[in-house]
Amino acid sequence: MSTISTGSNSDATGSPAPEAVGTVVCPLERIEVEGGVAALVDGEAVAVFRTFDDQVFAISNYDPYSKASVLSRGIVGSRAIDGNDVPFVASPMHKQPFDLRTGRCLDDEAVGVPTYPVRVIDGVVVVGRRRESGGT
Repeated sequence: MSTISTGSNSDATGSPAPEAVGTVVCPLERIEVEGGVAALVDGEAVAVFRTFDDQVFAISNYDPYSKASVLSRGIVGSRAIDGNDVPFVASPMHKQPFDLRTGRCLDDEAVGVPTYPVRVIDGVVVVGRRRESGGT
């Protein structure tokens, strides 16, 4: 799960140096609300999304169903599950929804994609290394 936050590693101005905490992707304003962008992080294709409430999430861009790197071009939304809104992206190929917090497919919990820590530092989106526990 990743949301907009600031870090604890700071420069003289009190702001963390983005490159010190991960790969700089782009300014937040370049990601449309309810949209995504693709980025290369440590040699891996990553999809970075911005939700309607300005949360930012990063998952693998690889769609395990179509076997193509396309998730960044999917449809972002939310689904009520057990009374909670779950942010997801639907694959543009076959429409399987992936939970943006966990990487799990909402239609088949046996399928998932890796997740990545993501932060916004001084308006810049920064993605860290892949989480070992995220997705399959």
